[in-house]
Amino acid sequence: MNVISNILYWISTGLLVPVIVLLIYFFARALVLIGVFFGQYMSERKTAETINEKVRNCAPEEIAANIEEISDKNGSLIVKYLKEMVKTRGNDARMELLVSEYELAAEKNIASSKILTKMGPILGLMGTLIPMGPALVGLATGDIASMAYNMQVAFATTVVGLVVSAIGFVTQQLRERWAMRTLTILDYVSQTFNRDNR
Repeated sequence: MNVISNILYWISTGLLVPVIVLLIYFFARALVLIGVFFGQYMSERKTAETINEKVRNCAPEEIAANIEEISDKNGSLIVKYLKEMVKTRGNDARMELLVSEYELAAEKNIASSKILTKMGPILGLMGTLIPMGPALVGLATGDIASMAYNMQVAFATTVVGLVVSAIGFVTQQLRERWAMRTLTILDYVSQTFNRDNR
């Protein structure tokens, strides 16, 4: 039984360095995501105003002409798909394909936030529990310095993991909201074009 316990202990302590390295990597990705997200937020605000003016608040027969006028210099995903829909009016199957392709593209955009949301707490918890073993050994042997160091590592990994998760969660929620709003508009345009072609 001691052999098995020792093997598990060696495995768990051996995982501490990879867990810390992964936490640092995901923390760096979270910081990059904040910058990317801010750019997306500014672009989404401008695009939403344009879409409201050109698509939502106009007569159905004017939608195609209004979409052609929208500039796609920002590389907005919704503008790209709206322009494709204008080109493929009359092809119901192609319209459905475009909506499905947008869903996949939006899911890919949200994936990085989802990974951070899930991996932050997992790595944070692992980084908390792994040093607790050596900390308890230090406490039992009276080595307070070793115990204090291991407890410091445990708390630090928990905090970093939670920060990573919080950034991922907030960006995921907002990106999902944007994707749902865009999907609603694409569905509306698709149904309008299909109705016009009957």
